[in-house]
Amino acid sequence: MGKFVVYSFIAVLFFSCTSPETNKTKVAKQETVQAKSALLDSILSRGKLIAVTDYGITSYFIYRGQPLGYQFEMLNQLCEYLGVQLDLRLEEDLDKSMEMLDRGEVDVIAMGLTVTNQRKQKFDFTDPILTTRQVLVQRKPDGFQKMRTLDEIESHLIRNPIDLAGKTIYIQKGTIYKDQLISLANSIADSIHIIEDHRITDKLIGAVAKGEIDFTVADEHLALVSRRQYQNIDINTAISFPQKISWAARKGETQLIDTIDFWLQGFKKDLKFRLIYNKYFLNKRVSSIANSTYNSHAGNKLSPYDDIFKKYAPIIGWDWRLIASMSYQESQFKPNARSWVGAYGLMQLMPVVLIEYKIDTTATPDEQIHAGIEHLRYIEKQIPEEISNSIERVRFTLAAYNSGIGHILDARRLAEKYGKDPNVWKNNVDEFVLKLSDKEYYNDTVVYYGYARGIESVDFVKEVMYRFEQYKTMIKE
Repeated sequence: MGKFVVYSFIAVLFFSCTSPETNKTKVAKQETVQAKSALLDSILSRGKLIAVTDYGITSYFIYRGQPLGYQFEMLNQLCEYLGVQLDLRLEEDLDKSMEMLDRGEVDVIAMGLTVTNQRKQKFDFTDPILTTRQVLVQRKPDGFQKMRTLDEIESHLIRNPIDLAGKTIYIQKGTIYKDQLISLANSIADSIHIIEDHRITDKLIGAVAKGEIDFTVADEHLALVSRRQYQNIDINTAISFPQKISWAARKGETQLIDTIDFWLQGFKKDLKFRLIYNKYFLNKRVSSIANSTYNSHAGNKLSPYDDIFKKYAPIIGWDWRLIASMSYQESQFKPNARSWVGAYGLMQLMPVVLIEYKIDTTATPDEQIHAGIEHLRYIEKQIPEEISNSIERVRFTLAAYNSGIGHILDARRLAEKYGKDPNVWKNNVDEFVLKLSDKEYYNDTVVYYGYARGIESVDFVKEVMYRFEQYKTMIKE
């Protein structure tokens, strides 16, 4: 766990020197200060940061099964610094994200949120994650590739804001783009027709490129990424001065904001920050990733094997995306993956299991997935009937797939012995799976299968289930 700033506040009451009324005021101030530090304390004690972001190439998306995105990776770096897990919520509607923050359902909003005086009255903001400006997104003229000069292309494009008079511009609902355009309309003393759309800005840019609408507005950093994806859009007309893009917390969360700012100041000097920034904003491959069939934002596919997962999922009765999440965890969808202990293929089956299902390292992806799901079903049948909750049975089955059923049954017996619920995974049996690497516990008389490196199984279950939740949000059945 990295070092981070924790600001301590000490309120001293001088009863002999102050009036009772003054003392009451100081007590109230002390309570306010304590409230301001409560959220960071809660994040650290619960071991997770709850953040909300939106979909998109710079926020969060899934590519070949792997969660990616600038905001996602920055959040992960912050969580690594704090020594907590990331609990990411996805919401396209910016207004709803703000409501989630207001209600305390999330700790921070982490998306392309422009800092304005109006928003600062309602939320506290971190130092800038990015600095950007708003630009007009418009379509280049048909056949622009064959035009002889740049001037010929420019003659079809809007460069002077005065020329926006009477134009219709679609913008994402809830963004500051509306205020920016209203201010611009006042400046040119004419009308601009503004249509607030529920689609996110990424999709509105795509609509411009496809000719469905003529104009939208975007933050320049997002538009730069989209320009690599859509060669026929122009983003060179600025409609604002440079502005700050920051994360937001509820008003008064001083300690959390100060801690994030302290981390940001150091992290922006780190090579990791430059690599993450370059990956999303300077990388030429971003256009191919954005257009890929296996980008959840564009293609609604996880892998080349989605149809096979769907084909065999009924064997065990699980959502195919859950099995896909497990396969990604095991092999990152690589059919020739081989572990140091000899596990092979998309489902990382051990040699003895390959033999059991009459396949070997020449097996096709179809055969590998079929055998893997049959093996999952075999393990699931060994999970005690007392574990009747379907989600609990999934967790126990995943753990047993990773470490072997014997170690999981050992952990259940330990849980029961020490007063925990042997039929519940979280905060019960998983604690004793971890303890199976401790001599005191793996030598216990109720343990039949000895030592196990339990951290791998606990992490396996946690990561597979977490990724499954993301897959369900991003990928249709």
